[in-house]
Amino acid sequence: MTYLALLLAHLLAALFFIGTVFFEVLMLAPIARRVPKTAMRTVEMELGRRARRIMPWVLLVLYGAGLGLAWQHRALLAAGGAPAWLLGAKIALALSVFGHFIAVMVLTRRGAMTGQRSRLIHRSVFVHVLLIVVLAKSLFYFPF
Repeated sequence: MTYLALLLAHLLAALFFIGTVFFEVLMLAPIARRVPKTAMRTVEMELGRRARRIMPWVLLVLYGAGLGLAWQHRALLAAGGAPAWLLGAKIALALSVFGHFIAVMVLTRRGAMTGQRSRLIHRSVFVHVLLIVVLAKSLFYFPF
């Protein structure tokens, strides 16, 4: 796969994933306080059902293309310096987000996913993706 195809696949999947996280944290959570609990529960169940169908594919594209891009930049990682540090931190945060996704799957299967845990995980992923975007954009300011 060409570099451009990897980059576009990664960016589009990232837009979808980050947009979903932003929507849930910045739009849906505040609305939940003003909507009747039964209506909100229905909306959350349907969003969850839809996310469980789509998000694994989005994450497959996101992480698959990310691995391809990391392979393309392996010399940068080996060279060290600020760009390598930024890229390494971005990869570490991305792995942490993947860990969050695995934790959600395990907690849900065990029936241990609570509203509090869900909110905490969503907020954590929100901060992680913000930092990933900042690090990704910061890479443009360092010569390769």
